[in-house]
Amino acid sequence: MQTRQQPVAVPELQTDRLRLRGHRRDDFDTLARIWADERVVRFISGRPSTRNESWTRLLAYMGHWQALGFGYWAVEDRQTGTYIGDVGFADYKREITPPLDGIPEIGWVLAPEAHGKGFATEAVAAVLAWGDRIFPGDLTVCLFDPQHQASIRVAEKNGFSKRCDASYRDQPTLIMHRSRPMVV
Repeated sequence: MQTRQQPVAVPELQTDRLRLRGHRRDDFDTLARIWADERVVRFISGRPSTRNESWTRLLAYMGHWQALGFGYWAVEDRQTGTYIGDVGFADYKREITPPLDGIPEIGWVLAPEAHGKGFATEAVAAVLAWGDRIFPGDLTVCLFDPQHQASIRVAEKNGFSKRCDASYRDQPTLIMHRSRPMVV
């Protein structure tokens, strides 16, 4: 993965229905509400995030871009301008087997009111297209609770397939991978 030493502006991405932009401080209350919702965190951490944890998450989203030149975008509904979630790439330095060092890890989370509308599939597709142009390798991974069927479907719709079963933080974890599509 590439790294950058100078501050980088988060590129704006647009789809038919979404605008993906850099996070702002004024996203905090909505981000904290999303991450405190049990429906959102059920398959991620299993417990709602505190406001402190959400603040740390927001700062990490912003800092990822500055430290590494990639990160998470805030997802907005273009029709309403409402911030509805987060999608992007990270390097979490996970202690997991198999190791994921050097492989971009994509993740996403949406507010419950945005579930079931195809927004996650659309946002992930836009972010993967960006990553396909930016990252030097051809592999991307994502990790899930093996029971998280909605996110597994989003991943499959975007070309991911099962790589292996693993354990992360003593929890069963599904690792999926995607190779960059060949351009002809």
